[in-house]
Amino acid sequence: MEILGKLQNFEMRLFARVFRQTEKRMVIPMARAISHSGDGYLHVLVPLLVWALDPAGFALLLPPLVMALTIERTLYWLVKNSLRRPRPQQAVPGFRSLIRASDQFSFPSGHSSGAFLLATALLVVYGPIATPLLLWAFAVAMSRILLGVHFPGDTVAGALMGGGIALICAAQLGLY
Repeated sequence: MEILGKLQNFEMRLFARVFRQTEKRMVIPMARAISHSGDGYLHVLVPLLVWALDPAGFALLLPPLVMALTIERTLYWLVKNSLRRPRPQQAVPGFRSLIRASDQFSFPSGHSSGAFLLATALLVVYGPIATPLLLWAFAVAMSRILLGVHFPGDTVAGALMGGGIALICAAQLGLY
């Protein structure tokens, strides 16, 4: 159990260091916009754009994306509501996040999970040309820490969950 205590102390220090970046006031609007881009509407808009521009790519993207989102959202909800990790605002005395979270619990980050799922699915279908979407997913995860609604471990777990589920689903469907 000592290792868990050390891990939690490390995460708290990392959280404080990242959150301090919001002292640079220009970071806040950018973090809000990036966080908002991870709200989930891109999971509908991006496939529609792919459908309009590349019907063959759409036919490859849709099955793993739907399968992965179904599994990921179910697993996300089960884990989040089973572990019930408090968000930084509840866990850190005197701390106030910069935005109001959409739900009560912190682990895993659904924004991170969804962003990495979408980016990974597009990377599987389109290859290296979709690599910038991984940077977007990373930015979504960082924005959640910067805004004070997640600890770093929440976003790492979300990223691994979303990306991993997308890869597993793509493999099950024979896409790689």
